[in-house]
Amino acid sequence: MTQDKPHVLIVDGMALLFRSFFATAMSGNYFKNDKGVPTNAVQGFARHVLAAQNLIQPTHMAICWDKGAHTFRNELYDGYKANRPKPAEELIPQFDMAQDLSKHLGWMNFGIVGMEADDTIASITHKWQDDAKFTIVSGDKDLLQLLHPSTEIAFTKKGFTIYDVYNEARFIEEYGISPLLFPDVKAFMGDTSDGYAGVKGIGPKTALQLVQTYGTVEKVIESLPLLKAGQRTKIETDLEMLKLSKELATIRRDVPIEAELDHLIVQDIASTKFDYLYEHGYTILARQLQK
Repeated sequence: MTQDKPHVLIVDGMALLFRSFFATAMSGNYFKNDKGVPTNAVQGFARHVLAAQNLIQPTHMAICWDKGAHTFRNELYDGYKANRPKPAEELIPQFDMAQDLSKHLGWMNFGIVGMEADDTIASITHKWQDDAKFTIVSGDKDLLQLLHPSTEIAFTKKGFTIYDVYNEARFIEEYGISPLLFPDVKAFMGDTSDGYAGVKGIGPKTALQLVQTYGTVEKVIESLPLLKAGQRTKIETDLEMLKLSKELATIRRDVPIEAELDHLIVQDIASTKFDYLYEHGYTILARQLQK
């Protein structure tokens, strides 16, 4: 009898921390501790991870983070994410606090300077894709390119427990392409949130049709003589931006992951940790854990 493969829950820490911050900040609730430091994002993040853990029942866990605002993508293109506002003042101290709390609760943190959380997530799934199955929790649709027979993505939808779950089969049925071609679609349509333009005048529908018909960006370029005159002109006009957009949209899978799979095994949260939670003002979280 073959043993089931380990089931790894990978959490996009950045996505859940931002989501948790805005969930209460909109109404001015920052849940400040006795030092006056906000804790709303940290406590919401941890509650979300605990709920996901309870729902998914993984054997292993990893939390992935951005490390600094400047990444290799900014080196490629100085307009990358340039239009995003700076994090709110109340959120800034909570980045480090969330990682400290994760470590204290026995969740292993991953993050590499110059890389985004997406790249670290991809590299973890790539490193152990033959040895484990993965559920990624995030709100970032860019991660669709990571779908694989061993990898599903649970996109946050509502509250702590409602998710929109994608596996490879669902993606292929909806998009009619391999998940590996998703960056090619994004390269044509661009991404206003990330600040790269793609090809001006080509929207999501046409972008998908081009990739469905011809394949990669490179194959579409090879097939330019076959395209309608209007499409051909648009692509030729923005050819360099198209190539750059694909590079920006493609998640890296070669970030060094300095860990063994066994290091990610889920640990029981010992009762001794409650003193730490109360000391740091994480009272909502502590009460939930003690229920």
